[in-house]
Amino acid sequence: MTSDMTVGSPVRLLIKFTIPLLIGNLFQQFYNMADAVIVGRTIGPQALAAVGSTGAIAFMVFGFFFGMTSGFAVITGQRFGAKDHAGVRRSVTTSILLCVFFSISITLLSVATTTPLLQYMDTPEDIFADARSYILLLYWGISATVFYNMISGIIRALGDSRTPLIFLIIASILNIMLDYLFILVFRMGVAGAATATVLAQLVSGLLCLRYVKRHFPILHLRRHDWKFSFSFAWEHLRVAMPMAFQFSITAIGVIAMQRVLNSFGSNTIAAFTAASKIEQLTAQPMFSLGIAMATYAAQNYGAGLIDRIRNGVRGCTILSISVSLAGALMVITCGRLLVRFFLGTDLPEIEKQAQLYLNVTAAFYIVLGQIFVYRNVLQGIGRSFMPMMAGVTELVLRVVCSAFFGIWFGYIGVCFISPAAWVGATLLLSASWNHIRHRLRPPLLLHPQHH
Repeated sequence: MTSDMTVGSPVRLLIKFTIPLLIGNLFQQFYNMADAVIVGRTIGPQALAAVGSTGAIAFMVFGFFFGMTSGFAVITGQRFGAKDHAGVRRSVTTSILLCVFFSISITLLSVATTTPLLQYMDTPEDIFADARSYILLLYWGISATVFYNMISGIIRALGDSRTPLIFLIIASILNIMLDYLFILVFRMGVAGAATATVLAQLVSGLLCLRYVKRHFPILHLRRHDWKFSFSFAWEHLRVAMPMAFQFSITAIGVIAMQRVLNSFGSNTIAAFTAASKIEQLTAQPMFSLGIAMATYAAQNYGAGLIDRIRNGVRGCTILSISVSLAGALMVITCGRLLVRFFLGTDLPEIEKQAQLYLNVTAAFYIVLGQIFVYRNVLQGIGRSFMPMMAGVTELVLRVVCSAFFGIWFGYIGVCFISPAAWVGATLLLSASWNHIRHRLRPPLLLHPQHH
């Protein structure tokens, strides 16, 4: 069930790996969107605003874990590329132990800081209680999300992007069914939507685990694989922590933007929420290509095939530009129709504000796509510092732009905050890759059994 990405056409490999990954990420977005759609259509715009107002602080935590587990998978992918199967298993056990530690610690921290953060963001009073209830339940389910992200990341690191897809589709369908059950039958409101998301994520992770036990002999763990090595753990953390903080740092900038947005009232928050969900959906082809690039780069770097990495980046850039243009065309022409899907009724003012945001951001989709290409190739070869600094750049630009754009230009100024951050991050990442690509040398891998 594994796939060796060190031989064959780079573009063909990237497309082959990306397609099931893209379908999986689209389904992930669908069941993330399901909360917003079902809440918006069955409860109303205020409930949609409540769910949307928690997006920034949710991204700060869950983005951290996505980055962390992706970083751990980079080491797993490098060991697999080097044909070090014992190292693959040691990487898996190390990832499990580190995930348990961070899941417990950050769950407690997140729950404790929820109310102060919502207050800091000036969350409107009419949606505060629902927002708090929704995000707290998601936080208590952090371990389920980390479990799925970790095991699916490991499977992808071995070149299999199809298996996580199958179980994600099952979980997506389950999430929608549970949403309707908890909201319409049990009358749980937004809390029901959060509970459905956590349960669906847990089921997806358990199904992946069951499949691994049956079909991935390379991942059958033995007692000696669990021997913990601080130096090997540090090898994982050295790559994973910058990737994790990169997402959280970006999220802090989004919190600053959300605070400005909250001052415009719940209708504008609802419009922005719907538009943001559509943007996330159309960004999935770019995002999926980026993940494929990380796996491709990690395996080829582990195998010492530097020229193949350079060729892969060129191919991935062309693919990314193509899907960026297609995504931009879709949201510009079909944006209002998609927004109406969230609301279930004709609300012209909300639709107009949502379409304005989509029109502005669509003009910068090519820039956003290049962030995913450069960031993931750097992470795949273990150079995580500059991607983290790109996250810092996004943070600074979002905070600065949030302080002025909303005041000077009103809502349209808020629409330009993310594109400004994307431009800054892309300039830094492209400069970093162009600096490093001619100086790149094969790694000297340390085998964990020698630690």
